Amino acid sequence: MKTYPTLAIQLNDISKKYEIHHDKPTLVERFSKEKNETFWALKNINLTINKGEKIGIIGSNGSGKTTLLKILAGITTPTSGDVHIQGRIVSLIDLGAGFHADLSGYQNIYLNAMLLGLSRKEINERVQQIITFADLKQFIDAPLFTYSNGMMLRLGFSIAVHAQPDILLLDENLSAGDNAFQKRAAERLRVFFRKELTIVVVSHNIAYIRKMCSRIIWIDKGSVLADGNHQVLHKYLKRK
Repeated sequence: MKTYPTLAIQLNDISKKYEIHHDKPTLVERFSKEKNETFWALKNINLTINKGEKIGIIGSNGSGKTTLLKILAGITTPTSGDVHIQGRIVSLIDLGAGFHADLSGYQNIYLNAMLLGLSRKEINERVQQIITFADLKQFIDAPLFTYSNGMMLRLGFSIAVHAQPDILLLDENLSAGDNAFQKRAAERLRVFFRKELTIVVVSHNIAYIRKMCSRIIWIDKGSVLADGNHQVLHKYLKRK
């Protein structure tokens, strides 16, 4: 694909199909070919997102929002279509993905940060900042299997936000750690929104989307129903 200076993300005819398997077939199905249902979570999505855009993705539950975010993050692959990303992309939707339970928190910083594309030199420069932000200094040499879920989320979030992404993927319902950490996390995200990086956020919080995002994409039943400015929010709120 030819690169363009202003392009961050391009999706060409992205579709995602899931097979729904029946764990308990009926008596008739036991003696015939098992029938599986096909569910298309996304259907022929075409999007171009430029560098620096703040994108809010809205839609009802099951519309395909999270599936789209996971495809952008590389957590899942599309059934068909092409995804093109220009720049370092960091996801705040599956914090802790890539962690190894038997390694220490310190070792997992290097493992996870390398998966995000950081060099060893970059990690060396930021490792103490990551530990301090996560508030895990006294536990950082303990194996990860001794961490609580909240501690792992704090570590994953801290690594991600110190990766200096070009593109940030965010689930606004993210909950990591106690109230004090959530306040620090929210402030760090506000700083990101003020920068020139590209942000794609999925949320049901219309007030948050209106405040933080200038472009709105409404997904319904796996397809883009509307793509534009805040007028899309008005249409969404007036839906039957």
